[in-house]
Amino acid sequence: MAAGLNHATAYSAALIDVHTLTDGGQSSLDVAHWLEAFVAPAQTTLELALYDLRLRDETGDVVRAALVGAHDRGVNVRLLYNVEREDQRPPVPPPPKTEPDLIESLPFETVGVPGWPDLMHHKYVVRDREAVWTGSTNWTDDSWTREENVIVVVESTGVAIRFQEDFAQLWKKRDVADSGRVPPDPISVDGAEVGTWFSPRRGAKLAHRIAQKIGRAQRRVRVASPVITSGPILGTLAEVAADGRVDLAGVVDATQIDEVLQQWRMNGNASWKTPSLKFLLSRATFTGKRSTPYAPGAIHDYMHAKVCVCDDTVFIGSFNLSHSGEENAENVLEIDDAALAERMAGFVDAIRAKYPPLALD
Repeated sequence: MAAGLNHATAYSAALIDVHTLTDGGQSSLDVAHWLEAFVAPAQTTLELALYDLRLRDETGDVVRAALVGAHDRGVNVRLLYNVEREDQRPPVPPPPKTEPDLIESLPFETVGVPGWPDLMHHKYVVRDREAVWTGSTNWTDDSWTREENVIVVVESTGVAIRFQEDFAQLWKKRDVADSGRVPPDPISVDGAEVGTWFSPRRGAKLAHRIAQKIGRAQRRVRVASPVITSGPILGTLAEVAADGRVDLAGVVDATQIDEVLQQWRMNGNASWKTPSLKFLLSRATFTGKRSTPYAPGAIHDYMHAKVCVCDDTVFIGSFNLSHSGEENAENVLEIDDAALAERMAGFVDAIRAKYPPLALD
């Protein structure tokens, strides 16, 4: 199993390969070439489900050439993307600005999935029936250069088939609500047990699964998530913080946390969540990145990684620890592996060390 990476490196073909991205830690071309190397072995199919696709200049040229090149040599390439309607008040996190005209110009099949009321939030590629590229990382230059993110590549037929099942549901129905009907039970990959979680079908069970693992942790819990608003997860984290028996720490996006608290004050529908979130994030072991507020044309430099480490179990994927994450089309890998858990806990600690404790009103 390859070590996590936060610098330019060649893509490796370990059965479970984790790349970690940091703000300014790699160029967009680095990531484009990792993706190019993942796509290159494709022989029969490439199935892509992408929430946000906006790549400029040379970066876009590398990715487009990889995908079009696969199509030209006979690979059946299909691409799903999220189509978001314009809202005066964007949700937290804000929607993407994928350009459908650009995607529709590609010489293979593409389908837009309506992202309302719930988002098609995946960022995955399935290669043949052999490998999956997934994680928290959107396909944008900002995501690849200015955000903390994680990319996970799993070489496993069993895992790939699970992702293909989810893709087929979205492709056939074009409906977020009808997707995620995929078994979560673990598959053995390179000595690790890998569970496959998809929402919305398994969204509530996933939130309870993460909460259960947090509540049963004996040594440590590490959390990286832009926001923490899922009821089961937030409640359990607050309980663990109150108990004080487990080494608990994490990092969030401070700007998005402020926006969440403001929304809660306005709608009055989460009165218990506000004190719980403030209690949790007031701990010195939690820090927050002050990212640039969302605005059209503004840089996207969010703390965007979605990682939860509970002792020797790691949850990695597209799923923010939020209530909306339970209802979006999302995916999470639950990986039981002590070495990977140690590395991902170190990644979370390295991110949180860069940012100050939160100052919450």
